[in-house]
Amino acid sequence: MKSKTTRKASVPGKRRAARESGAERAFFPVVGIGASAGGLAAFEAFFSGMPRDSEPGMAFVLVQHLAPDHKSILCELVRRYTRMQVFEVEDGMVVQPNCTYIIPPGRDMGLINGALQLFKPSAERGQRLPIDFFFRSLAQDQREKAIGIVLSGTGADGTLGVRAIKGEDGMVIAQKPESAEFDGMPRSAIGTGLVDYELPPAEMPAKLVAYAAHIVGRRTPDSVPAADEGNALGKIFILLRAQTGHDFSLYKPSTIKRRIERRMALQQIDRLDSYVKYLARTPAEVDALFRDFLINVTRFFRDPEAFLVIEKTVIPRLMEGRPAGAPVRIWVPGCSTGEEAYSIAMLLAERQEAIKQGCTLQIFATDIDSRAIAVARAGIYPASIAADVSPERLARFFTADADGGTYRINKNIRDMLVFSEQDVIKDPPFSRLDLISCRNLLIYYSGNQM
Repeated sequence: MKSKTTRKASVPGKRRAARESGAERAFFPVVGIGASAGGLAAFEAFFSGMPRDSEPGMAFVLVQHLAPDHKSILCELVRRYTRMQVFEVEDGMVVQPNCTYIIPPGRDMGLINGALQLFKPSAERGQRLPIDFFFRSLAQDQREKAIGIVLSGTGADGTLGVRAIKGEDGMVIAQKPESAEFDGMPRSAIGTGLVDYELPPAEMPAKLVAYAAHIVGRRTPDSVPAADEGNALGKIFILLRAQTGHDFSLYKPSTIKRRIERRMALQQIDRLDSYVKYLARTPAEVDALFRDFLINVTRFFRDPEAFLVIEKTVIPRLMEGRPAGAPVRIWVPGCSTGEEAYSIAMLLAERQEAIKQGCTLQIFATDIDSRAIAVARAGIYPASIAADVSPERLARFFTADADGGTYRINKNIRDMLVFSEQDVIKDPPFSRLDLISCRNLLIYYSGNQM
């Protein structure tokens, strides 16, 4: 295996691929694998399970927590178990299928147009979250081709990245906690309810290969006539409505189709009509599809430019000339896990203090997903929200837990909000409102239904 130790001059297609457009590059999944404490054993088990008689048809990017002065032994370890080319990442390296890329010590890493970019970390040692950083850029760059795997480690790094990958219709695997030397990171990922498989590392490659074959296969033109596809989708909507009570027929068709195709790949089903039959006899799959339809990408102060307009223009007008004690009533439908509603609450609290005005602040935040509402009510989020919330707001509105792994919204902010389950299609709206924030909701509906 010595012949694979140095390949700087022969990185496959590095210069050529850098010139290619996204459309010209081959369609293949990119698998991000994150680990911290106990990660070496998990990586070893993972690659020991990789098929040796065939190419996996994917690229693998390994992100491990390492001190800047700590030499990584991952390259040599991985080369023992795979015939793939293995590289320690150089800035600008373009990912290619059937290759493995390993983050250098003391660097953060992102992905843009299929190229890996290295950064000097801005966060202090012990506060870095390189797995979340990479997973989020992986989701944004590769979308449905993104696959995230969370292996052994302490803390919650990777949890927000899992949400980002699932929000773009990617796939997520977490190490089965009982098989992990340190189970904090896998358990945190599993706690999102978004993990597709919980497996020991050695069993992951077989699932990956089968899943990748299906999503790559779906790139070929579908032979199902449009009328038959419409009938199949109608049957799926009926099965969902019968079991969950919710109607998804007005949702954006492109989103619906992508998430059905993702479920078909997970279940190894090639034809849409076969999937309809599987749904009809498998209530658990109906529930899983329902949960997949509810997945959305949300975070604190998402789209900062929009929140700047809310802060500087909208909220001052809401409070201007309002009598002391008069309520400001706001509704956030489709609130998901609460980040949008809490962001507005923080802006209201800041404005109220600035103008020394004692009006009552009431925010009604609703969603059809009971699991998301439970997370929102608890107001507990992973430490990686520091990427979206300023240090000043973290200090003012949040309390860190003892080990720094999570933050909880302070009670004075939580008390401003009422979270409840609600379906905007069939349930009555709230009344006497000053503001309705639908930013996290309307992007999921078909434009011709608005």
